[in-house]
Amino acid sequence: MLNIIKKNEQYVKFCAALDKCEHYQKFLVYKNKVLALGNDSLEKTIAIAVALCLVCAVLVSFGAVALKPLQAYNKNLDMKKNILEVAGLMKEDTDIDAAFGEQIEAKLVNLETGEYDDSVNADAYDQRKATKDPTQSVAIPKDKDIAHIRHKAKLAKVFLVKDGDKIKSIILPISGYGLWSTLYGFLSLDADGQTVQSINFYDQAETPGLGGEVVNPKWRALWKGKKVYAETDQPALDKGSIEEADIGEPALALIKGSVDTGKMGAQHQVDGLAGATLTSNGVTNLVRYWMGKEGFARYLGKVRVKRANS
Repeated sequence: MLNIIKKNEQYVKFCAALDKCEHYQKFLVYKNKVLALGNDSLEKTIAIAVALCLVCAVLVSFGAVALKPLQAYNKNLDMKKNILEVAGLMKEDTDIDAAFGEQIEAKLVNLETGEYDDSVNADAYDQRKATKDPTQSVAIPKDKDIAHIRHKAKLAKVFLVKDGDKIKSIILPISGYGLWSTLYGFLSLDADGQTVQSINFYDQAETPGLGGEVVNPKWRALWKGKKVYAETDQPALDKGSIEEADIGEPALALIKGSVDTGKMGAQHQVDGLAGATLTSNGVTNLVRYWMGKEGFARYLGKVRVKRANS
């Protein structure tokens, strides 16, 4: 009841202030003049159209400002959902915020050194924005830019899936150009930094039914258990145009057709996307880029050393 009375008092004060406003009084005079004009009056038509535009502009602006916090929250929630999904932790009844807070830890990695960087708040860091900021990113030389992204952030945001103090898996952000768009996604690796758990592209605009099949759960399931780095020197693939990989280098690639599990190197091969050669090549290139020395190779190397010594 008190709130209603206070609101009424505020409304009365507001109206009193308007009555004393010279510009508002002039507006009322002009409004009455316009309304008194005939409906075929050009001045009345223009005045009403302008007034309508102003009202709509105010409403849109107010909506954009008022809904901005909600939009930011929903965007963050969707990102958490994608991370939980690639980590294999997402179910229909999962409390996204709770599950993320309990099992996922965000860390920033300096791509040049492969070390963690605690100088910036990892939770607030936006890698995609940092990529567009010249002070937080570097240009990629053309001969090394196989993912065709042109710039990369100096710090990359990785996610550690933890069971208590034990790291169960590592989720890495990946991106690269396909046929029509830059694909943004996550690659989940076992704690060994070598074995793939899952892959997920949360933002892409490839051709539906062709390159767009990168989001198909059946195709994504083919990645589980694949190996990122060559354990022996790998020859060039016989079903694609991928160059050979020396031991320790990224060897994971999509091939044309289906993988022959009986052939050497099958552990590094994934079925290509039918009718989408350029998208398939794009996925191969972006994975090899981010798993290479320009991406997470130094970091994953340190992860493997630490794991071997523990």
